[in-house]
Amino acid sequence: MLNDITIGQFFPGSSVIHRMDSRFKIVLEILIVVILFVAQNFWGLGIACAFILMIYAASGISFRLMLKSLKPVLPIIVFTAVLNLLFVKGTDAPLISFWVINIYKKGIITSAFMLLRIVFLIIAMSLLTYTTSPIVLTDAIESLMKPLKKIKFPVHELAMMMTIALRFIPTLIEETNKIMMAQKARGASMDTGGLIKRARAMVPILIPLFINAFKRANELATAMECRCYRGGDGRTKLRQLKATRLDFYGTGLTLCVLGIVIINNIVFA
Repeated sequence: MLNDITIGQFFPGSSVIHRMDSRFKIVLEILIVVILFVAQNFWGLGIACAFILMIYAASGISFRLMLKSLKPVLPIIVFTAVLNLLFVKGTDAPLISFWVINIYKKGIITSAFMLLRIVFLIIAMSLLTYTTSPIVLTDAIESLMKPLKKIKFPVHELAMMMTIALRFIPTLIEETNKIMMAQKARGASMDTGGLIKRARAMVPILIPLFINAFKRANELATAMECRCYRGGDGRTKLRQLKATRLDFYGTGLTLCVLGIVIINNIVFA
């Protein structure tokens, strides 16, 4: 299960999406989220989903990896779908009625719609870290938030913290796997028993994991201090972000898709 967590991982490549300016990629991710939430029917959602799949095809990221990113959040997706299925009421007679459970046609449609929306929202947001390295992502976040410096907002420090957090997700997953394997080699059982027993079995994993995490954080702070890191004041950048025609074409295409979805909402309202 832990090996299926791909959040925060970067997969190098030379595709069209990899070559785009990271600032534009963040803006495009926001626009895709807007498109998914603006869509009010299955036609609009289908347009958004087709656009996301097209982007994945252009990025060179395999669809297997795309589906793999859904596994860690699958319980949340299923839970959301079940809630909509059970609590959305319709004006017609229920299709299924058992005890206090009534399932309506509207509930099934709403559940399916929300399920697709959440699935493609997660898939779309994962693409940003798949195709953008943590260092470049830091520069992009700092560049986009640059106007906040006028009100003394710690833009560089915030961007650095966000990127370090993303960078250490794969490391913590690897550490967790190692600790679990070590505990199992000592005879620990983590896959059997009830919920309380499994929760207790996680204690020998969480304690060394937290200790290792604090140790890594301390080592990172020492390393940054030894390199005279003093925040963003007076810092220069090795790689300068530069927009190209490709970025503007991508933005224009995304805005066109947003416009099509809005028109679709008006036509099928």
